[in-house]
Amino acid sequence: MQDLQTFAFRRDELFPLADKYAEQFRTASPFRHVVIDDFLPPEALEPILEEFPEPRDATWQRFDSAREVKLALADPERMGPTTRHLLAEFNGGVFVEFLERLTGITQLVSDPHFEGGGLHQIKPGGFLKVHADFNKSRRLNLDRRLNGLLYLNKDWEESYGGHLQLWNKDMTECEGKILPLFNRFVLFATTDDANHGHPDPLTCPEDRARRSMALYYYSNGRPDDEVTDDHTTLFKQRPGEEWKSNLRQVAKRWTPPALADLLGGRGSKGE
Repeated sequence: MQDLQTFAFRRDELFPLADKYAEQFRTASPFRHVVIDDFLPPEALEPILEEFPEPRDATWQRFDSAREVKLALADPERMGPTTRHLLAEFNGGVFVEFLERLTGITQLVSDPHFEGGGLHQIKPGGFLKVHADFNKSRRLNLDRRLNGLLYLNKDWEESYGGHLQLWNKDMTECEGKILPLFNRFVLFATTDDANHGHPDPLTCPEDRARRSMALYYYSNGRPDDEVTDDHTTLFKQRPGEEWKSNLRQVAKRWTPPALADLLGGRGSKGE
């Protein structure tokens, strides 16, 4: 096996960060979230960038509909060794303890299957409409509580777009836009009113893409005021927004397997 210069999370580094951002997370609007820049040592991410599959790589699961045009990869066997190691660190006990300390949500459980998570990539013209995520993992039979997103886009310019938009509960106003900058970590509580997405088509150069790691965390039950019926991803329209699907354009954009996904009505599990 290849020798790796591996990265490991440490409590003495993470816990002060949790204490620093805990109040900000709990009081954030329009829903609980926090943005932490320069989250990891940059050298820990260089091998990840080198291993990151190109959009044309057949390993990607492809989504193409009026609600989302994106790529996703959740199978660790199709990822590079350093990528697999970092994802395992995000799922490990030290990082979970950090999340519990930061958010106040106890008894968190990470997802070894990366259901809906793992690696995400959006090419120019792609998007992910505003939505609230599925609220329960059918595979784990646990309640989804937190989303963690680590962005991997070096030298990303404002004009490229790709902002993560945060919308209020009633979908009347976008209260926040987060540019997907390299080594920026975004954490937010997964509730039915955590309306978020990348709804505007990406405008970066053709040789670029919006890349991220997505981590989801669960618990056995959730507070009574958050309990709702089990549901899949809930897409929500912005004021004046209409979704139209042109099957011919979809067929031109993607390969037959992705077209089959569209015809089968399958959707991704969210950013």
